[in-house]
Amino acid sequence: MKLLSFDIEISDIFELGIHEDMEKYAPFHISVAATAIHDGEERVWYSEDEEGCPALNMTQQRSHELLEYLDDMQQKEFMVCAWNGLGFDLKWIGYQAKDMALAARIALNSYDPMFQFFNQAGFPVSLAKVAQAMDISQEKLMDGADAPKEWRAGNYQKVMDYCLGDCQMTNLITLAILKAHQVRWVTSKGYISSKYMPRLKPVEEVIRDPEPDQSWMDTPIPKSKFYKWVQDVTDVKA
Repeated sequence: MKLLSFDIEISDIFELGIHEDMEKYAPFHISVAATAIHDGEERVWYSEDEEGCPALNMTQQRSHELLEYLDDMQQKEFMVCAWNGLGFDLKWIGYQAKDMALAARIALNSYDPMFQFFNQAGFPVSLAKVAQAMDISQEKLMDGADAPKEWRAGNYQKVMDYCLGDCQMTNLITLAILKAHQVRWVTSKGYISSKYMPRLKPVEEVIRDPEPDQSWMDTPIPKSKFYKWVQDVTDVKA
């Protein structure tokens, strides 16, 4: 199996309240992205300013080059993955590249273990909580909310390493899920829980799967929140 994971960091700074939906602060702008082939090439994607320093945001051209790369890797039968790549990463790469159609096509053919987990459990789970429960030794290098601040402060390499590290963790978690046929995570109470996941499904299949049971939840997140942007530019049906 050929596995490639990708991740983005944004440059927008805002204070997110408890249980607040970050989409309230959209649209978002990408400072840096990373791609990592498991046991293969790793790349960091960003743009440069006139002085040759990393720019605040990736240009439209550079963002589109990233989309083209991901599309090419899918054509080469790579399993292209991202943690919440459907609801976040590909949506904002497409926005910055001004090509939502290409981003949506890549999204439908991608693998998003977090989205698949959500469609079974009814709630999202963080990369860090899954890594901890699945005995992934690699840890996140910073809190995601700090990345925009560090980038704006000129700590470019620190953010690049963090972004690439998340790609590496996603690869390791994806392989662990495939081996264990389950997702384990640390709950809010500190226990380890698990969900049976016999195989990873492409996003398009998960969209068409039955919706999760959220009858026990007071304020459930609608499944469509993750893929509505894809529906807006394709004919995919839930």
